[in-house]
Amino acid sequence: MSRPAFRTRDDYRAACSIPTRWMDNDVYGHVNNVVYYSWFDTAVNAHLLESGLLDPERGAIIGLVVESQCRYGRAISFPENVTARLRVGHLGTSSVRYDIGLFTDQFDEAAAEGHFIHVYVDRESRRPVPLPESWREVLTRIVV
Repeated sequence: MSRPAFRTRDDYRAACSIPTRWMDNDVYGHVNNVVYYSWFDTAVNAHLLESGLLDPERGAIIGLVVESQCRYGRAISFPENVTARLRVGHLGTSSVRYDIGLFTDQFDEAAAEGHFIHVYVDRESRRPVPLPESWREVLTRIVV
């Protein structure tokens, strides 16, 4: 059974540069798989912060990860630079599926790709709440 092709940079709408670090490599000489999930989280939250949506200390709503997935295509190693590209694959009432592709400088096809699904909840009650209109406006710009 053949695997679907990895997406290219043009399939995404926003970007975040992330340098690899010496400590990201594992004993096999490539970035450990847990670091990829950290990059996904960094890309999503950097976009939300840069867009003025996320206030991690005082915001009325917070996003909880309810699902994540990563598919690996090519190893990444220190000292490569990574560009995490982002798009919204689904915008629900209180949930968002963020699709992320990780790219290195020399390739147009993602080295890895995956997703996070956040359910947005009230900070205090931890119950799902509809996304505010300001969030919808910003996130709609990167929906595919």
